[in-house]
Amino acid sequence: MNFNYRKGGNDPYVIKRVIMVKLVRLICVMIGVLYWSGANAQGNYWQYNEFLNAFPHQKALTNQLENEVGSPPVHLNFIQTHPISISVIYPGQQISDYWSRNIKAFELRLKELGVQYHIHQLFTRPNMDIRQQSQSLMEALRNKSDYLIFTLDTARHRKFIEHVLGSSKTKLILQNITTPVRSWKARQPLLYVGFDHQTGSLKLAHYFKKKLNPGARYSMLYFSPGYISEARGDTFIQAMGKHYQLVSSFYTQANQQSSYNITLDNIKRNPDINLLYACSTDVALGAVKALNKVGRNDDVLVNGWGGGSAELEAISRGDLDVTVMRMNDDTGVAMAEAIKWDLEGKEVPTVYSGSFELVSSKDSPEKIKQLKKRAFRYSDR
Repeated sequence: MNFNYRKGGNDPYVIKRVIMVKLVRLICVMIGVLYWSGANAQGNYWQYNEFLNAFPHQKALTNQLENEVGSPPVHLNFIQTHPISISVIYPGQQISDYWSRNIKAFELRLKELGVQYHIHQLFTRPNMDIRQQSQSLMEALRNKSDYLIFTLDTARHRKFIEHVLGSSKTKLILQNITTPVRSWKARQPLLYVGFDHQTGSLKLAHYFKKKLNPGARYSMLYFSPGYISEARGDTFIQAMGKHYQLVSSFYTQANQQSSYNITLDNIKRNPDINLLYACSTDVALGAVKALNKVGRNDDVLVNGWGGGSAELEAISRGDLDVTVMRMNDDTGVAMAEAIKWDLEGKEVPTVYSGSFELVSSKDSPEKIKQLKKRAFRYSDR
């Protein structure tokens, strides 16, 4: 059964759909929404540039790491007596290839740096596999992994991270988040790393404010309830301002099928929509599939978010209008360099964000080819 929660809506049809869902799932989602909304309302995150400007020393360290990421690898300056152990738990079961490319770039850079390591990785579905995920996280702690690479999107994630920060020697790298948690103060992970969601969404908002006429109507297709939805979705809504009309907004199950089902109903109820803003690759491609089914792909715009292989193919077909493309492999390289610095006893910056490029259906194949060469310089090997 599809879970279709309409944010801020009071449509009786939507309410009935929600009531049909298992009560436990509904309660969990509502708790997640309230938790993250309350956290952001209290200013619980340092925004990326805000943090760097507030702490000049951190800004200098981040700049140094940026230079390392863009430079040829420099070998570890000592011989290890034993390999380090690394546990990686990612929501990688998605159409988006960001996570798989990230790991490949990470491992190839570690090898170039001469770092000896053992790695255990688990790919789960976003917002799913909670039991499997929890078991793997606890296994990483029991095995006393030297490094744990995880993400932060839900309240459950945060509780686990706080447990690790307070009681474990395992060092944490948080992937896909670049906004330090204020309340953790000096008790931070080794590194927050990713592509700043706010920066990417502001680039898309700037593009659509030029593309659309004032008064244009758009719909928000969120990821699942949590940090990513707020950072990508709510940032876009705020940036679009009062001159563009948000007519509907929905949380998806962070997959293509739920986005497809929601879009079919959404277009039926709001036929005059000009734009479907999608917060992830899977959500975008589900919306495209629905528009193609009802013959609306020529007059309703859809964006991608991330610029992985599937999105670039959709842009080449004209299914997507635009995406904000991550220079994908930079974050894998940054994680490898951060571990090398840590092994050498050097101070590691708290945050690192890779860069974006805007790619639209109007861009030439040659431009996109060059961007792919840059973004996937390790993961296409």
